[in-house]
Amino acid sequence: MALRNLIRLQHGTFSRAQALRAGFTADAINGRVRRGTWRRVHPGVYTTNTGDLGPAALRWAALLYAGRGAVLSHETAARLHGIKVREQADVIHVTIPAERRVSGTGGIFIHRSARVFAAAMPQEDPPRTLPAETLLDLCDAADTFDEVCGWVTQAISDDLVTDTRLLAAIKARGKMRWRTDLTTVVAAAAAGDHSALEYRYTRDVERLHGLPEPDRQVPFTKPGGRKGRRDRVYTEYGVIVELDGKLDHNGAAVQSDNKRDRAAAVEGKETLRFGWEEVRSDRCGTAVEVAHVLRNHGWQGTPTPCSLYCRVQSDFPPNSDGKSTLRGN
Repeated sequence: MALRNLIRLQHGTFSRAQALRAGFTADAINGRVRRGTWRRVHPGVYTTNTGDLGPAALRWAALLYAGRGAVLSHETAARLHGIKVREQADVIHVTIPAERRVSGTGGIFIHRSARVFAAAMPQEDPPRTLPAETLLDLCDAADTFDEVCGWVTQAISDDLVTDTRLLAAIKARGKMRWRTDLTTVVAAAAAGDHSALEYRYTRDVERLHGLPEPDRQVPFTKPGGRKGRRDRVYTEYGVIVELDGKLDHNGAAVQSDNKRDRAAAVEGKETLRFGWEEVRSDRCGTAVEVAHVLRNHGWQGTPTPCSLYCRVQSDFPPNSDGKSTLRGN
């Protein structure tokens, strides 16, 4: 009965050790496997299911194979928490205590950590790392810092983790890749950056070029009565900046964007839209464009060149007082 309950809780899977503890002998286990009553999934892990195992059963089988202290982690835990990561077909990530040694097998990727018990949610179904710890595991293994920005900003904006818990998890780790930059991203996400693109716009376009600070994530009512948020609003000057990192905008999405822009125009506001290409590859040109539009709407300030080769130098050359001014003024 005890084993039957375990099998039900573990989505049809169980370990050899669990069967032995339930009173089955080694011969009894081997006999059931030979007759097909039980089916081997991994070494020392079995199932009573006769068909293909579903995702939940495969995750439990991976945990049972990895053994004591094992929890799902990295991309596998991220998907369970709702963190958007790239699909890794047939790969299950499991973290075990650092002192143990287990080889990966059958689509199971084994990680080792000295903090696995502090980082775990053992009572969850299935056991997994905490959201903050999962994010930091992803960051340590990321190919680019843009990926890090995307995961952190999305998780905070979707209320999957708080900035306080994430900062505490960063502090608790002895070694942390991108520690300083990651702390900055957490603060930016808590302040209203909801994507890697928004973070880059704040850092590389606005602040690097001395543009005024806009309001972020400003609520508004869409045509038809639905609620929405504008990414950046320079309220004093009636200028809106929308940031869109999607590369596959379809006709319906474009039409929706155009409708939003027209609604803003009715209110006397001008909308600028930027994507990855403008913000990442032409940050200086984007800053110049925003500065020109802000000046057209009454801003009296002047953007700051980020380098000797910044476009701000040519579009806003210094006057006789050493201050920059608009070309042609």
